[in-house]
Amino acid sequence: MNNINNTTMAGPWSRLELWKKILLGMILGVIVGAFMGPQAELLKPIGTLFINAIKMLIVPLVFCSLVVGITSMKDTRKMGRIGFKSIVLYLGTTAVAISIGLVLAAIVAPGEGLHMVASNPDAIGKDAPPLIQTLLNIIPKNPVGALAAGNILQIIIFALGLGVSLAMIGEKGEPAVKVFESLAEAMYKLTALIMKFAPYGVFGLMAWVAGVYGIDVLLPLIKVIATVYVGALLHVLIFYTGTLAILGRLNPIRYLKSLTNPAAVAFTTTSSSGTLPATIKASQEELGVSKSVSSFVLPLGATINMDGTALYQGVCALFIAQAFGIDLTSADYLTIILTATLASVGTAGVPGAGLIMLSLVLTTVGLPIEGLAIVAGIDRILDMARTTINVCGDMMVAVLVAKSENELDTEIYSRS
Repeated sequence: MNNINNTTMAGPWSRLELWKKILLGMILGVIVGAFMGPQAELLKPIGTLFINAIKMLIVPLVFCSLVVGITSMKDTRKMGRIGFKSIVLYLGTTAVAISIGLVLAAIVAPGEGLHMVASNPDAIGKDAPPLIQTLLNIIPKNPVGALAAGNILQIIIFALGLGVSLAMIGEKGEPAVKVFESLAEAMYKLTALIMKFAPYGVFGLMAWVAGVYGIDVLLPLIKVIATVYVGALLHVLIFYTGTLAILGRLNPIRYLKSLTNPAAVAFTTTSSSGTLPATIKASQEELGVSKSVSSFVLPLGATINMDGTALYQGVCALFIAQAFGIDLTSADYLTIILTATLASVGTAGVPGAGLIMLSLVLTTVGLPIEGLAIVAGIDRILDMARTTINVCGDMMVAVLVAKSENELDTEIYSRS
């Protein structure tokens, strides 16, 4: 009987989706923090444990995911030009997306006036190296040292190089690939376990933030949401359509009409992989992309194309910098763009991946990782926008690649 009662009592909470639990934790944290005032400092260690757990994940998760992501692209050798074109276009659009996010956040300035103070101010605000030095430093002299020091950009470059090398040596590399696949799966599982603690960590951090800084700190979140959504619209309506018109010499109106169903599925499910059937169907039947191109380019895009995620990272990184009063240099902006673009190849398809990748960007440029708690509560709202952009980008690249390979049915594409 006790077991039945315990199951019944735990039932409603256990049945809630993770994003709902995090949102509830954020709301309760604000209420408790507003009630306790400065004494809410006592609850901060709960959030600190969660932040430390996320920091623990960053290096092994990114390294293993990138190696596995590269080695899984074996079809790029078989399909030659298609694979190369797809990867170049995906990485290029990702770099543009995060640049749009940074520009919009600089204009809107959602974090200005918050005057927050980091718990470890000595770790931030460091003098940034010159721009050329940042570029030179992305190649690690000692990969093991880069892993130990948590130098993310160097880790990304080494992981990409190792992944390409393992893919090139074929059968001889398979034992190592299997090891990295096992490690990656273990890290995904550990990420899922740690994310179960997220509602409690967000509760502790938000109680501390609301208690010390007041609930006014939450008002700029409306600006963050608006900035991400405006950026998403600009990316689709201007950049994607402009790219189709200029590079593909195609009427972008047809492309926009074909987005209705895949975009709706992506917006509601927040899963690029889950939207894949709808994306493939629309690309083939409404845009005229051949089966051979769509069956390779679109699944690849669901894995490595993270335009929406990159745009979100740009906005949130600058929001957190503004909130803590940290001025970013041109080298910092370049580092954010490079990190988010290259890391998109290894973004794990697990719950909480967006927050993990944001923590990666924050760590790279020395921004306070406590800022995660501020945006965690609205992450689901932002996730709907970024997943939709990811899917729209997949379809745009599929059309361009098909057109360049003469595998686009122009009759299907041109029909009204």
